[in-house]
Amino acid sequence: MLLKRFWIFRLPGFVTLLLTAIMGWAMLAPINVKSRELVYEIPEGTWEKRATGNMVEILPSKIQLVLGVQDILVMKNLDRVPQLFGPTLIMPGQSFTMPFKKALDYQFQCSAHTNQQLTVSVDPEPTIGWRRLVWRLRYLFAH
Repeated sequence: MLLKRFWIFRLPGFVTLLLTAIMGWAMLAPINVKSRELVYEIPEGTWEKRATGNMVEILPSKIQLVLGVQDILVMKNLDRVPQLFGPTLIMPGQSFTMPFKKALDYQFQCSAHTNQQLTVSVDPEPTIGWRRLVWRLRYLFAH
């Protein structure tokens, strides 16, 4: 009987140790991703829909990137007309790749967006420690 009750007193210590180990891993383990690219496609027929008054949203108003994790934006133009992204004209069937090196909010003119503006927000790299733990928790709850 005494042995059965003894494990109950050790359970909180075991749970605390387990949670501490998980937090330690989340703070120190490197972040592995399949690709650092975030790809957006401008679908075929976008221009025709907009020309007829159908203001379809194909891109979010704000694109979120993270340095060292997903910091390369790729825009693919599958439409039949050229699309403007910042100073670049993306011809039909072409892609434009833009790597980001600084954590900032960038504003671009974008003809594929209904209001012609697009914000790309680049967050700093989640460095070892609390910043990486917070990033993992946000990523976990966002997906």
